[in-house]
Amino acid sequence: MAITTSLNGKTAVVTGSNSGIGLGIARELARAGADVVLNSFTDTDEDHALAKQIAKEFGVEVRYIQADMSDADQCRDLIAKAGQCDILINNAGIQHVAPVDEFPVDKWNAIIAINLSSAFHTTAAALPKMRAGGWGRIVNIASAHGLTASPFKSAYIAAKHGVVGLTKTVALETAEEPITCNAICPGYVLTPLVEAQIPDQMKTHGMGRDEVVREVMLARQPSKEFATVEQMGGSAVFLCSDAAAQITGTTLSVDGGWTAL
Repeated sequence: MAITTSLNGKTAVVTGSNSGIGLGIARELARAGADVVLNSFTDTDEDHALAKQIAKEFGVEVRYIQADMSDADQCRDLIAKAGQCDILINNAGIQHVAPVDEFPVDKWNAIIAINLSSAFHTTAAALPKMRAGGWGRIVNIASAHGLTASPFKSAYIAAKHGVVGLTKTVALETAEEPITCNAICPGYVLTPLVEAQIPDQMKTHGMGRDEVVREVMLARQPSKEFATVEQMGGSAVFLCSDAAAQITGTTLSVDGGWTAL
């Protein structure tokens, strides 16, 4: 059987996908031929215009569906509204930094809900659709912090470790079916949000752009280069391809060597 990366006829739901990593993944899935459901908690003209733009660019069907990933019912409703769901990319996430004894309870609850629990709810809703269609791919966007830790990020690290554990469990439960479940673990990725932080870091440290990126922002990333959203998308497309049919329950680190340390 010929190995193909074409995703024609498949529908992909990508949570948290109106910007950053999620948008990069959605674009690459569309480039590979998949119809795409974009998602975020907002519901603006810009969100729907983005869907139309991607649809026109790649000649696939793209819809935008608003859903708050901190709400269990809305997570499940997103999958119901999507209709077909052959590919599920659990990407939605937030961050807050504080010592454990000062970590706000509401921030802990929100991070666990959006970064971890949402993946449980969408997966539980998507699996029956994948089984009915006889094929499925689940790709959870974890983090290098799903495999290691840093101080002051207790909720994020707990959630991302949980995502890796959830990934393994779902993979074992679907191991005898044509469904796979894997996690991508990015290091630092150059998103618009990260780009916007660079000028402040330059002022704080009194460094030029290249120096602050290399010595401060990418201090733990041995390659000293950001990963790109296109690389995240390409990794997701690979995990959805025929070539990855026997890859399940594992993590794919796209972190410039961070977790090799």
